[in-house]
Amino acid sequence: MKILAIEASGPVAGCAVLEDGLLIADYNVQYKKKHAQSLVPMMDEVKRMLELDLRTVDAVAIAKGPGSFTGLRIGAATAKGAAMAMDRPIIPVPTVDSIAYNLFATDSLLCPLMDARRQQVYTGIYGWSREGADPAGLHFSVLRPQCVIPVTEIIEDLNAREKSVIFMGDGVPVSREVIAQQLKVPYSFAPAHLDRQRAAAVAALAYAYWQEQGNACMVSADDFRPEYLRLAQAEQEHSERRNFSLLL
Repeated sequence: MKILAIEASGPVAGCAVLEDGLLIADYNVQYKKKHAQSLVPMMDEVKRMLELDLRTVDAVAIAKGPGSFTGLRIGAATAKGAAMAMDRPIIPVPTVDSIAYNLFATDSLLCPLMDARRQQVYTGIYGWSREGADPAGLHFSVLRPQCVIPVTEIIEDLNAREKSVIFMGDGVPVSREVIAQQLKVPYSFAPAHLDRQRAAAVAALAYAYWQEQGNACMVSADDFRPEYLRLAQAEQEHSERRNFSLLL
C-alpha cells in the first residue's frame, strides 16, 4: 500500500509518501510562503527525489479539517486534482486526530489545540490503550472527537478525567495562560518537532485506517469534501446579520 499524503490545514504545508508502513518521504514547511505557492512544488520535488511513478500510488490521504479555510480549500483542490489525475481514491484524515497521532505510547491524554479565533479552539482528546494479550498491541483511541469549543470547556473535560495531559498545536501559545490558571491535572507541551501538523502523521494514520477498515476508509475524489466544523468568519458574520434582520 503506497499513500501520498497532503497537509495544508494550518500553518504547515507538507506532503509525504508512505509505502507498506515505511515512511519514505516527509517534506514540511512553515515559513512565510502561502500554501498555493509551496504545496505543488513540494510534491514535485518529492516525486523527483523518489523517482516516484505515480501509477504505483494506491491512495491520496488528506488532512480534511478543521483548520484554515483557505488552507483546507487549497489542500482539497490539490488532493482531488492528484487523485483524479491518477484515478485513485482519497483517504480523509481528521486534522486534530492527525496532530495527536504525532505522539505514541504515552500514558498521558493527548489534547491538540488549534486556534479557531473568537476565543475558541479546534480540539479533541486522545489516548493510547493496550488491547489483547499482545504487549505491543497499542490502540489509538479517540476519547472526544474533534470539535470547536472554548478552551475553558476542554479544560473542564480534562480536569474531570483526572489524568495528565500533553498539549500540542498552534493554539497552545494563546491558551497557555488559561491552562495554567484552570487546569488541575499535571500537563506538559509537545516538543517543537511534534507540535504541529505533519504530512507524515496524515500518511501514517491513513495507513492505520486502511489496515483496520480496508477500502471502507476511502472516498472518491468527486465525493471528498473538507470538514470545516463551522462557517468561515465572513460567512458566520453574514449569517448573524441575516438572523438579526429577521428579528426586526
